[in-house]
Amino acid sequence: MTTDPDTARPPLDAAALRARLAPPWRELEVVDETGSTNADLLARAGSGTDVDGLVLLAEHQTAGRGRHGRHWSAPPRSQLSLSVGVRADGVPSAAWGWLPLATGVAVADALAGLDETRTGLKWPNDVLAGDPPGKLAGILAEVAAPAAVIVVGLGLNVTMTAEEAPDPAATSLSLLGAATDRTALAAAVLHALGARIDAWRRAGGADAALIDDYRRHSVTLGRRVRAIMPGDRTLAGTATGVDDLGRLTVDTGGQTVAVSAGDITHLRGI
Repeated sequence: MTTDPDTARPPLDAAALRARLAPPWRELEVVDETGSTNADLLARAGSGTDVDGLVLLAEHQTAGRGRHGRHWSAPPRSQLSLSVGVRADGVPSAAWGWLPLATGVAVADALAGLDETRTGLKWPNDVLAGDPPGKLAGILAEVAAPAAVIVVGLGLNVTMTAEEAPDPAATSLSLLGAATDRTALAAAVLHALGARIDAWRRAGGADAALIDDYRRHSVTLGRRVRAIMPGDRTLAGTATGVDDLGRLTVDTGGQTVAVSAGDITHLRGI
């Protein structure tokens, strides 16, 4: 007996999402399939389209990307795959590194508000959940140069099975026994993310609440870590904090070094 995919993995309700849309979001689109929602918004920005406040969701991404161009794939309708455009000209560029971190906190806010799913944030761009922790979501922020607009992408595993996961370290909401209504999830994430972005803009970077909440959710801070740099260079020490630029500070025992997300290829616990 086969399961009807439309029943097991129903489509997003675009009308319901648009009805709940509120600033900073001004427009929402749902497409059946695309290569990458991030790439689509970056292309629109490059052609002169104002993507600030635009939300793009895809039922299926065929070329989803993570940091350093890592490929990520998932069956249709098994993920919440979305990208948003965020105008950042009122925030010093030095503080833009906090936006993907704020996105992770927003995902934690949304999931806790829906069904009290407990999540942890692995610096710089992973949302973890479960015991042992598995990767539940990934975040990718890219600047739509030359404009002061940042495209933030999110891939949240919803009904993906262990057999379907492209990485054995991945998990999903269904594997955790959590809520899997993607329309409700999208609405909650957009609401929480909008609130975090508004606060980030008002503060011109990370506000005190964001810093405190990030520390509370972090599974990186306070732990021994090994940062792997390009060229197989490594930096080992204790992750002590996140600075004003969104960089991770690592105490090596002899000095404190700040590393940005672009400085490393992998960050692993020791």
